[in-house]
This record gives sequence, structure tokens and C-alpha cells, in this order.
Amino acid sequence: MDNIVSFYIIVFLALLGGLFLGLLSGWFWFSKGKRMSSSLRAEINTQERELQKLEGKINESEIRLKAAEAEARAAAKEIVSEAKLRASELESKVEKEQARMEEKERGLDQKVQEIERQRSVLETKQEELKTMKDELAEASVKHREALEKVAKLTEEQAKEQLWEEMKIEYSQYFANNIKQLKVGMEEELEEKAKQLLSEAIQRYASEVATESTSTIVQLPSDDVKGKIIGKEGRNIIAFEQATGVDIIIDDTPGAVIISGFDLARRYVAKLAMDKLLKDGRIQPARIEEVVEKMKEQVGKMMLEFGKRATEELGITGFPQDLLKIIGRLRFRTSYGQNILKHSVEMANLGRMLAEEIGADPRIVVEACLLHDIGKALDHEVAGTHVDIGVEICKRFKIRPEVIHCVASHHEDTPIESPEAFIVAAVDAVSGARPGARRESFEAYLKRLKDLENIAKEFEGVKRAFAISAGREIRVYVDTNKIDDLKQATMAKDIAKKIEDELTYPGVIKVNVIRERRIEENAQ
Repeated sequence: MDNIVSFYIIVFLALLGGLFLGLLSGWFWFSKGKRMSSSLRAEINTQERELQKLEGKINESEIRLKAAEAEARAAAKEIVSEAKLRASELESKVEKEQARMEEKERGLDQKVQEIERQRSVLETKQEELKTMKDELAEASVKHREALEKVAKLTEEQAKEQLWEEMKIEYSQYFANNIKQLKVGMEEELEEKAKQLLSEAIQRYASEVATESTSTIVQLPSDDVKGKIIGKEGRNIIAFEQATGVDIIIDDTPGAVIISGFDLARRYVAKLAMDKLLKDGRIQPARIEEVVEKMKEQVGKMMLEFGKRATEELGITGFPQDLLKIIGRLRFRTSYGQNILKHSVEMANLGRMLAEEIGADPRIVVEACLLHDIGKALDHEVAGTHVDIGVEICKRFKIRPEVIHCVASHHEDTPIESPEAFIVAAVDAVSGARPGARRESFEAYLKRLKDLENIAKEFEGVKRAFAISAGREIRVYVDTNKIDDLKQATMAKDIAKKIEDELTYPGVIKVNVIRERRIEENAQ
């Protein structure tokens, strides 16, 4: 019974608790809905206020739009009226321009009519003039025939007679004028040439060094001379046979002399001698071995010399075989002047002259470097160095303009281009300048004396003087024996005889002077 009561009590309490919880949750949801409805109402009010603001803005925009539309219509009316005004002005201008053009056309028509009238007048006058010319020619023929009948001479005979009389009367006058013009032109050209050459030489200055025909080798002691000679002279004979030079061993202390005309052979011999002296083993087999090695070394040096020369002058495209031949010029001399240095000097001078007169500097530079290329092989090949040089250039396919300069630099071939003239000129300048080439004092004096004697052999020569270190010969002639024509002939004959009988570097100028002096005494 107690358990049942307790059960009912528990059930009752549970019902009371559930009822309490239900009331509590209902109150909670009721209060929350109430709060939500109030916030929703506030938000709606806010949206309504914003909507009212938007409506006000829309109304304001419509008002502004209407005002802008009205302003645009007013502006459009103004633009249309202004366009109509400008169109009317343009129409008036076009009408005026059309009227002016019509006036010009009327004027042109009148001018064309006037020109046509003048043309017809000119044609009429031309016809009249042609008729008058024909009549004049006919009258001239009749007049000439009448003169021929009176003078008993034809027209050609009269011309010849008149020409002979004029030659007799004015020959001296024409000769003097021609002589003055020739002298003036020669002086002007000579002055210009001197100016160009002096400027080129002033801009380019190179060292002057002459080569001899012997080389001195210093020895560590005089005892070495016995080793060089060897037993019964075997060593020195083997050395001379291997190198092609002469070894001179005399009383000169601490030195031997290598003699030979070929600078390359002497250089090979000097290198070989230095190598043998350092090594200490001097015997025929060793001499041949060292000489062969030195020849190979000198061959490489030739190629290097050729490369340096072309690089210095800015020349490209030459094959190695040609560069080696160019390098061989370093071991060739002419009157003691090193030919490779002479060629490089010519190239620098020639480039300056070519730039001054408007010639092609590249042709001049290449021709100057190659002009004496034949001298590199003239000891081994028959022919002049000019012919050998031309063949070398053709073999290596050098361009024809350069080959022509090489062929004509001694005027063996007629000069046909300004570049060839420059090459010949700088060749003479480089070889003839003081100190460039070796010449003994006795030979120099003898050459000057022979030069004067050749000029004095001609009939009518009063005096002859060699000046400018033998570069010019001045010949004074007797005016009673030599006239103007004989004077020109004598200059050519003297120059020809000098070329045939004398050997000289450069060019010799022959200057024949004929002057007439008349003296009177004033008492």
C-alpha cells in the first residue's frame, strides 16, 4: 500500500514538473516572438524611409533630366542656326570662287589666242629668214667665186696662205703664251704635289734603318773559335755548306763575322751559331740538325712578320702562303733599305695621298704592300721582280686593279689609274728620302759628276748643275743655238740618256733653262 502511494506521489510530482516546464517554455517562446515582431517592424519602417528618400531622388532626377533636355534642345537649335549661317557663307564663297575661275578661264583663252597669233607671225618670219639665208648663202658663194677669180686662188689655197703668214708672224707670240701657260700649270701642279707629299710625310714618320751584308756573333771567349773551325776545318765547312753563308774568323777579339747577301740565310746562321755555342757540341751532324731547326723557326717568323704587316695596315683575306711570302720581304733589302718596312711605309703614305685626292685607299694600300713581292723570290725564279710579283698576285687571285699598280710601279706598264700613280710616287719618295738607302760617299759624288757630264755632252749646253742630292739636273743652254722646240727635244734626250747610262734610286728631274738677257748702259 505504501508502495502504491509512493508511486502515485511520484507520478503526481512528475506531472507537476512537466506542467511547470511546459509553462516555462511557452512563456519563453512567446516573449521571443514578441521581440522578433518588434525588430521586424523597425526594419520595415527603415525600408519605408529609404524608399521615400529614393522616390525623392527619382523626382529630383526627373526634374534635372527635363531641364537638361530643354538646354540640349536650345543648344541644338543654336548649332543648327550656326550651321545654316556657315553654309550660306560657304555658298557665297564658292560662288565668288567660281566667278573668279570663270574670269581666269576667259583671260587664259585670250592669252592662248594671242600666243597662237604670235606663233603664226613667228612662222611667217622664219620662212622669211630662211629665204634670206638661202639668198645670203647664194650671194656668198657668188662673192667667193668672184674673189677666187680676182685673186686667182681657191678657198683652200687662201686658207693655207693665210695660215702660213699667221704662223710666221705670230709663232713667237704663240710659243711664248704656250710656254707661260705650261710653266704656270707645271708650277701649280708641282706646288700641289709638294703640299700633298709634305703633308703625308709629316703625318707619317717611321724609323730609318739600313741593313748591311754582314752579321757579327759575339763569342764567350776566343777559345771557342777553334771549336767553330773544327779539325781540319770540318765544322766551319759543314756550317757554311748548311747555311750558304761565309764565316770570317779573324783577329777580332770575342767575335766572328757571318757574311752573305741573303739576310734570311744570315739570320738562320746567327741563330744556329748561338744555339751551337750554348750547347757546346759543335760537329757536322749537330750543325746540320740545328740549322734545319733554325730554318723551320725562321719560316714561322716569316709568317708572323706577314701577319703583323697586314694587321698594321688593316688588310684581311690574304692566304697564309701569301703572308709567308710577304714575311720573307723582312729578310730582303734594296740598297740597304729593308723591303718590308719600305712597303709598309709606302702603304701608310699612299693611304694618306689617296684620301686627299679621292682615290681608293684600299687598292693603294694592298698595291704598296705587294709592289715588291717579287723580290722575295727573285733569287730563286728567273725574271724581273715586277714580272715575278705580277705572277704571284695572279696565282693568289689578287684583284686586277692591284695587279695593275704592281705591274706599273716602275712604269714598265703604262699607268692607267690614279691609284697606280700614287703607288709609283710613294715608291720614289720612300726610296729617295735621305737616309732611307745606303750609298757610299764616293759613289754619290761620282754619280753627280756623271749626271752633269751627260748633260754637258749635248751641243748648245753652256752649264749643267746637279742639285737636290742628284734628284734634279739644271741645264742652261745658249739661246742663239737652241730655240723653243729644240729645248723640249733636248730635255727628253737628256732624260733618255740618263736612263740608259746611269743607275740611280728614285726619279731624276731634267730642267732645261733657256733665257735671253739684253743689257744696256744708261750714261
